[in-house]
Amino acid sequence: MPKPRVVIADADINYILPLQLKFVREFFEKIEIEVITDINYFNHLFETPQKIDVLIVSEEMYSLGLQKHSISYTFLMVEELDEGHTGDLNVKRLLKYTSVNDIFKSIVSQSAGVLSAADDEKKDTQVVVVTSGYGGAGKTSIAMGISACLTKNYKRVLYVNASKLNMFQYMLDNKAAISSQEVYAKMISPTQHIYTDIKHIIRYEQFGYLPPLKGALLSLGIHESFFETFIRSAQESKDFDYIIVDMDSTIDEFTTKLIGMADKVVVVSEQSRSSVFATNVFISNINGVNSDKYIFVCNKFRKEINNAYTSPDSNRKFSINEYVEFYDSYGNVSCAELSEKTGIRKTAFLIV
Repeated sequence: MPKPRVVIADADINYILPLQLKFVREFFEKIEIEVITDINYFNHLFETPQKIDVLIVSEEMYSLGLQKHSISYTFLMVEELDEGHTGDLNVKRLLKYTSVNDIFKSIVSQSAGVLSAADDEKKDTQVVVVTSGYGGAGKTSIAMGISACLTKNYKRVLYVNASKLNMFQYMLDNKAAISSQEVYAKMISPTQHIYTDIKHIIRYEQFGYLPPLKGALLSLGIHESFFETFIRSAQESKDFDYIIVDMDSTIDEFTTKLIGMADKVVVVSEQSRSSVFATNVFISNINGVNSDKYIFVCNKFRKEINNAYTSPDSNRKFSINEYVEFYDSYGNVSCAELSEKTGIRKTAFLIV
């Protein structure tokens, strides 16, 4: 069955991009989406018969001649709502300068005849846990780098920092914590639909993420099981292709549950003897580490110094799947820059 064809036509590229991104996040690989900003190209395209499922077009590019084509749903983006403007009863008029979310929801609901089938085919969301046997290995950099890399490869990604105290926000443009008391109340007593209940607070920079909490879980009265409930709820929504879970470097009942529910587990370490020892102790408390579920990454790798993993007396209980190179700007690098690191990109491909 051919994918629904969606065409967005407007000379203002800055206006089009957010709407295009919404379609990519919700329907990527389920629709064929085209963006046209050149009015001459647009006119040339429609000199030949076209079959389009959803056409979103500006007033500047619209003409009654489009009625000659096979277009299931036409949405005309107007600056003022004037019901008699086009004389075309098949056109659905939307006010251009309202919120992108409202415009997107209106388009999807009114064209459900062709888009709902694509939405029903969403694949199951994969949960990827990133952890380490000790603190300071750089698991947050790896987790956020993987998130950015997958997003650049057109995957819908949600990053969740499931630490008891959030400190990942230093890598983001918007470092503000969640402020809504209503949201915190829902986190304290989460329902099985908690993701749907609070999805309006999800932020997007390089990828989607649950914003940082304003304090430690204990001080907020939030039980750590909130994260498990939230992740399962987000997974059931199928809003994302991957949920990347940045987990504390501990082994307890909660972290064991997260590892158990994960489709992939990325274990981050370094090349020193102490790192090998700590990781050996860590994985000795986990079952099935020799399966394809586990990916072992050596972070901050430098070729010029001794690599304990290649030492004959390392007694390591696992094999390194990928090395992530050391970089001088560690701690100050952006998520976009992390996604360019060869080792992180290769790790992301191992997940896919």
